Amino acid sequence: MASSLISDLLGVIDELAGGVHPGFRPAHAKGLMCTGTFAPSPQAAGLTRAPHANKPSTPVTVRYSDGTGVPTIPDNDPALSGPRGFAIRFHLADHVHTDIVAQSLNGFPVHTGEEFLEFLRAAAAAGAGKPEAMGAFLASHPNAKRFVETPKPIPTSFTREAFFAVTSFKFTNAQGASKHGRFRIQPQEGTEYLSNDQAAAKSPNFLFDEIGPRLARGPVRLNVSVQLAGDGDDVTNASIAWPENRPQIPFGTITLTARVDDQEPERRKIIFDPIPRVDGIDTSGDPLSEVRSEIYLLSGRRRKAAAT
Repeated sequence: MASSLISDLLGVIDELAGGVHPGFRPAHAKGLMCTGTFAPSPQAAGLTRAPHANKPSTPVTVRYSDGTGVPTIPDNDPALSGPRGFAIRFHLADHVHTDIVAQSLNGFPVHTGEEFLEFLRAAAAAGAGKPEAMGAFLASHPNAKRFVETPKPIPTSFTREAFFAVTSFKFTNAQGASKHGRFRIQPQEGTEYLSNDQAAAKSPNFLFDEIGPRLARGPVRLNVSVQLAGDGDDVTNASIAWPENRPQIPFGTITLTARVDDQEPERRKIIFDPIPRVDGIDTSGDPLSEVRSEIYLLSGRRRKAAAT
């Protein structure tokens, strides 16, 4: 991956956030962490030989986040929030882990890192008073137009939001059989959203304020599933959402039990990786996988350096 592309992407992401915010992630800057466990479904081992699919329970750290790279963004402004973020770290052993990185919208605006740079530059130009730049980009990129125009309602709680992994993966089981699919995370209670008027009546930090007391009252459970690719589905293009009638395989259940301090030194070190890097789950060849992974790594190193 050309380092110039990654640095250019990070530069425009910083520009959209009003500059670098030291110690914060350049995207999804405002976030919180929870801890809990993952228990695989009976079907998970038939899909993949990955360790967390084949043992009774795995500790997890989950990060919920608002969109954008502005750490002070209000939770309740639909014009600013964008897709919310969700990342899971499965703690497989000491210093051994795998992650899922997801967002609250099914599909990404573009197919490649180069297109993503074009998209972000058009957004920056629009923010600088040149809306025609974004108009021209969307006119020639219908999937990006869909992404921008899809409603992004604000949930009543982070725990009442559904999330979708951006790229697809190749799942390989103990017998060597492989299938391609995309992770989905769905709250067992179901999704629940606010109207714009209801959101406006909330405090700017209501999503952050409510989750600790919610978990103190009892655990929250999230279903993890894998939507399988069908014949003809492009497993290398994150900008194309597959039809809803594709089969979904239950992968397991996340049980969240507590909000935790994300500034604790070990948690501050976490750099979530969009590439699983675990036996039994590989990328499907989507060019965005490496791009996103390198941005996460570069920005994570920068964040760590600011904290020292």
